[in-house]
Amino acid sequence: MSRETLVSLVIVLALLAIPLWATAAGETFYITLATRMAILALAAVGLNIALGLGGLVSFGHAAFFGIGGYAAGILASHAFNMEPLPFGLPGTNAMPVIWAVAIMASGIVALAIGAISLRTAGVYFIMITLAFAQMIFYFAISWPAYGGEDGLSIFVRNRFPGLNTLNGLTFFFISFGLLLAGLALFAALRDSRFGAALQAARQNERRLATVGIAPYRIRLAAFVVSAMVTGVAGALFADLNRFVSPSMLSWHMSGELIVLIILGGVGRLAGPVAGAMLYVAFEYFLGGITERWQFFLGLVLLAVVLFARGGVVGLLAGKARHG
Repeated sequence: MSRETLVSLVIVLALLAIPLWATAAGETFYITLATRMAILALAAVGLNIALGLGGLVSFGHAAFFGIGGYAAGILASHAFNMEPLPFGLPGTNAMPVIWAVAIMASGIVALAIGAISLRTAGVYFIMITLAFAQMIFYFAISWPAYGGEDGLSIFVRNRFPGLNTLNGLTFFFISFGLLLAGLALFAALRDSRFGAALQAARQNERRLATVGIAPYRIRLAAFVVSAMVTGVAGALFADLNRFVSPSMLSWHMSGELIVLIILGGVGRLAGPVAGAMLYVAFEYFLGGITERWQFFLGLVLLAVVLFARGGVVGLLAGKARHG
């Protein structure tokens, strides 16, 4: 086992330990914090597929996060009000069905956005993904049927067969389980021929093209898979808060996901987990002291960029290879 694999395992186990300690200590609020960490980490794992493996700096992943959230909110509201969706389709409060819808909706939108955006590169790619995300953001604001800028409430947390999702610890384990699945997917893609081609496209796309592999298709596939993972995280986030709003679609959310990855380590397996844990900890503990907690987060981010390019995971694992 490499040093980085060991570090990644410790970080994931540390996240798991938080709600277990909170349950034993009767501090149930920390279970919610840990669940928020797990969900944001899953969203960042999705972005890490595109950014960490493919070098695609997407500033529009909030679009997929928000689409997943609205999938949960819209389906749940129709199930609660017993009103059919368009074409007479019923609403549902079953989490597996909601996740499937979030995956499909995010994937379809990502396919459309990626097909256009990936014909550009560099700052142009960043700006086009941002533009598409803002278009969806303003559409959500002007969609009065589902709350417009006021958002949409989920009156009762959606259900998972055989489990009590109203229990905080149970919902954490659902979120944590999906995070583990996301990490497993990231590791499988990274170590596969597809992952090797994706990383080769990032380093030298001309050389990749000379061996008969189209960089555009590889990147598009990665972009779509990345969006699907982030979409599932959005559905979980909506269930955690029992509320979905256009803020999930804003460029601020995209920026937060990028910050999480940079803090934890770009392209590192547990980078999103470490970044999410740090971010939520700063938000809660420093946020209780000062409203300007982002200033201190900015200082930490600056230090990481200047002195620890591999993020927290890279700092702890040294110069070990990703593992």
